[in-house]
Formats: sequence, C-alpha cells, structure tokens
Amino acid sequence: MANKNHLKMLLGGVEGWNDWRKRNPQTRPLLAGAELEGADLKAANLSGADLSGANLGSTYLNDANLENASLSRANLRSAYAHKANLAGADLSETNLLSADLHQTTVTNANLMRAHLVDTNFEGATIADCFIYGISAWNVSLTGAKQSNLTISPPQDPAITVDDIKMAQFIYLLLNNAEIRDVIDTITSKAVLILGRFTPSRKMVLDKIKAKLQELNFVPIIFDFARPASRNITETVRVLAGMSLFVVADLTHPKSIPLELQAIVPDYAIPFVPILHEDDEPFAMLRDLQQLHDWILPELKYDTPENLITYFRSAVVDRALKKHDELLANKMGKMNSLHISQFMGPRTSQDLQKDVSEGSAPQ
Repeated sequence: MANKNHLKMLLGGVEGWNDWRKRNPQTRPLLAGAELEGADLKAANLSGADLSGANLGSTYLNDANLENASLSRANLRSAYAHKANLAGADLSETNLLSADLHQTTVTNANLMRAHLVDTNFEGATIADCFIYGISAWNVSLTGAKQSNLTISPPQDPAITVDDIKMAQFIYLLLNNAEIRDVIDTITSKAVLILGRFTPSRKMVLDKIKAKLQELNFVPIIFDFARPASRNITETVRVLAGMSLFVVADLTHPKSIPLELQAIVPDYAIPFVPILHEDDEPFAMLRDLQQLHDWILPELKYDTPENLITYFRSAVVDRALKKHDELLANKMGKMNSLHISQFMGPRTSQDLQKDVSEGSAPQ
C-alpha cells in the first residue's frame, strides 16, 4: 500500500517533492499500488522508490530519476519516459506497452517477464540486464546500445545476448526441441518456389508444390503477383537464405528477373530456372550463370504433365547434386594459416630453421 503522505506530497508537485527528497535522503518513498495515471512527474526524483504495482499509465516521466526503483508489476503503458534513468530498477512483470523510453538508461535492471509491445527504446542504453521471460514485439531499437542481456533464469548458468529481439528466439532454440526440429526441417527440406500467380502460372506452381510435398520437401511459394506490404527483395532474401534450393518459374516474368539479380550473388544455393518452351529466358540470366555457377541451366518443358513426371530427375536431382558440390567446395577452401606468415621479413636463419623443422610457410 502507498503511504498517503508520500503520495499526497508527490501529487503536490515535483519541485516540492524533490526538495523533500533532498532533505530526507534516507526515507524510501512508499508508493506501491499508487494511482498516478497521467500525472506530470517530469524530472522527479523517484530513486529507490517502491512503485510496485503502481498505475503509471500515460504518466510523464521524462528525465525522471528511477534508479534502483521497484516497478515490479507496475503499469507504464503509454508512459512518457524520455531520458529517464532506470539503472538498477526492478521492472519484472512490468507493463511497458507503447511506452516511450527512448534515450533512457536501463542498466543492471531486472526486466524478467516484462511486457514490451510497441515499446520505443530508440537511442536507449540497455546493458547488463536480466531479460528472462521477456515478451518483446515490434520494439523500436534504432540506435540503441545493447549488451550483456541475460536470457537464462537466475538459478541457471548465465547465457547472454546483445539484442532483445534475438533473446526470445535464442532461448527457444536452446530449450525447445520442437523449435530446433523446425529449424532443421527448414534448412534441410525447404524449397523456395518463385513465380507469378496468374491463372496460367498458378496451375504449374501448384503442381510443383504438390510434387515437392510428395518427395518429402517443404515447399514455400512466393507470389510476385500479390501486392506486398514490405520490401519484396528483403522478403525473398530471408526465404532464400532458409532454403535448400530455389525453383524459379521464369515464364512471362515481371519482377522476378530483378529480384534474382539482387539476391543470387548473396546466396550460394542452387537456383533452378524453369520456363515453357515457347518462352525465352530474360537477357541477364546468361550473365548471372557465368558469374554464379549455382544457377543451373534453365529447364524448358512442353507440358506441365511432363514437367511433373520427370521433376525428380530434371529438377530435384540436379539441385541436390549442385548442393553437394557447393558444400564440398566450401569445405575444400578451409585452408589454415600460421602466424609466422604475418611476422614481416624473415632472416635466412629463420627460414633454415623452418625448413629443418618442416614448418616453412608455403
């Protein structure tokens, strides 16, 4: 329960409150469960205060000092806390939905099980915090400095990351066998299908999808005909990076050639171009194939039925063979170096010693 005198003094004005804090530095403000919604507490000295369970929704806390304050289970939804000091604060299970915390200092704080949805941490410093169980969705972190964020429970060995958005994923990856199975499935079986969902092309893409499923792959279809709410190239990059190989239908293409030119150089995975025999590949395909040997020769087909009948040998087997070749090349290029190669000019005595020991750099 909040101390009635403390609450009355705080609501009486920040200037008087801060003056009282200076004169009573040993007194801990007891404001647990206080109703402070919409209050103007800008630059208030709330260091060490017990604000657990308090309602601070839409409260103005800009430049406030909340160092070592207890805000556990408090409601800070839509609060304004620009440049507030939250170092050492207890923010466990705190509601920080839509809170403005840009340029705040959140160091050595407890954020375990805190709710961060649409929270603005732009330009903030978030370091040396406990974030186990945090719920972070659409958090703005542009310009934020993040480091040493502990994602494991207090009783377990410390596991730290340097990014709130990655924290949930890493924790699930480490502690959820199903998540690991999903990732293994994606990287070993996912096949990205690029094409257009015009009536004539959708039929072919659907047949390819069904055939890949029959062959125990996980097809992912990207529809270039459907308007996208996010950057198309960015989306294709993510999907391609997760795929075992890519099947690109280049029959009557629109934006597909441009997207392939943008993503192919970044991913050494097999790309299998297919197109109807009445069509010709886009002009830049030859250049891409010369520069990147993971683009296989295009496969022309006469009928969708023949394409599907011979799909395993004409598409899948070729893609898997190229995948194995690319993997072997990557492994073969893992040469080792010796520190002596970076030590500058060597004397003839040094070289003679290297030769005698069988360690002369090549």
